[in-house]
Amino acid sequence: MTTLLFRDDAYAQTCQAKVVSVTPEGGVILDQTICYAQGGGQPGDVGTIRHESDDLAITNTVYSSDRTQIVHLVGTDAAARLKPGDTVDVSLDWPRRLKRMRVHTALHLLSVVLPYPVTGGAIGDGDGRLDFDIPDAGLDKAEITDKLNALIARDAPVTERWITDEELDANPGLVKTMSVKPPRGSGRVRLVEIEGIDLQPCGGTHVRRTGEIGTVAVTDIEKKGKQNRRVRLSLVD
Repeated sequence: MTTLLFRDDAYAQTCQAKVVSVTPEGGVILDQTICYAQGGGQPGDVGTIRHESDDLAITNTVYSSDRTQIVHLVGTDAAARLKPGDTVDVSLDWPRRLKRMRVHTALHLLSVVLPYPVTGGAIGDGDGRLDFDIPDAGLDKAEITDKLNALIARDAPVTERWITDEELDANPGLVKTMSVKPPRGSGRVRLVEIEGIDLQPCGGTHVRRTGEIGTVAVTDIEKKGKQNRRVRLSLVD
């Protein structure tokens, strides 16, 4: 299994790793990585794999079919220049990742401001959205924006902890998403806690304090169905 360094430190921007294998599709599997693999609405990281003086551009990071390994997509020609056992240095496109972390944490706060079941979501490079199972309730962009920024201004710590599958089963209210369920099978589930504000299962990367999100704005509220409202937000900077 690939060791997920981003789970221990979402702020790690570089690491050294060994090549485990390369795939026919142009992927590189490493023994450990700082790159987040696409999932849960958060895109896979991009960056660079350096071997000696050769730089290979990571265009996306995804899970293997059995989800035990992480595949760094670099293209077939680039992957062919590596072999198992090679030592490489991995670097993130850090500005892009940090924006995604800020947006992801902001979306957790949005699920607090709008406490309705979440039917979908996506994280972009400076913006994001959540879909809510809610009838037309006269949602107001300015009001939601003000409430979000008030929570951000509390500069609350963002931490993580793990619970067992059984503990999650005993507390089903922790799961806010209807379409995406927490990954099961390992016997434990990762919780992300925003102190005094929110607690929910999540495998993504987050900032350490809400103050790091910066100012946000709700940019659009769309009607996507009879009881489905899509709320978009963006980092103001």
